[in-house]
Amino acid sequence: MKWMIFASVGMAFGCAGSVAVAGEAEEIAAVREATAKYQDVSVALAERFIPAPSGCITAAGEGLPPEWGAMGIHYIHPGILKITATEPRVDGGSTHTDFLNPAILMYEPQADGSLELIAVENLVFVKAWAEAGHDDPPVFAGKPFGLMADDPNTAIDEAHEFEPHLDRHVWTLRENPSGVFTPFNPNVTCEHFTEIADY
Repeated sequence: MKWMIFASVGMAFGCAGSVAVAGEAEEIAAVREATAKYQDVSVALAERFIPAPSGCITAAGEGLPPEWGAMGIHYIHPGILKITATEPRVDGGSTHTDFLNPAILMYEPQADGSLELIAVENLVFVKAWAEAGHDDPPVFAGKPFGLMADDPNTAIDEAHEFEPHLDRHVWTLRENPSGVFTPFNPNVTCEHFTEIADY
């Protein structure tokens, strides 16, 4: 399928600029406004978002260059993602691409134990997307979602404990010098992360 040619995590660093162009900026601003309520994590919890089992994701923790930074903690919405299984990997039927109502919220743990909303994400599972009749990946702000699937030749968990999927990160509330759509952000840290149970 055509979408198989699109970027993985590493390739995303070569195609994303650090400054959004005008059209992108407008779309990102709309997403930022629509998701502002989630700056209070209790709102996210009340709307049935839950922390993903992967904890606070860093590039170093995934076997990638530490200077890439981190993603933070992903709070996922099982209903939007249509989760069907969690073992051995998270699987689902999501074909959801609406960033005004994202399936995933990303938080950075703070020194005082609070969480700061930094980005949002949507993902569609490869199988579900294909079964829905799509030959090309979904697109946001003119950029196709990237393919996330484990490389059998490495020990890197590129899919972060999920079945193969296409996803797009949007850094709405934290500047990312590597690019507004790049998965990892050198301005994000997991140094204050303790245990998921604390959040």
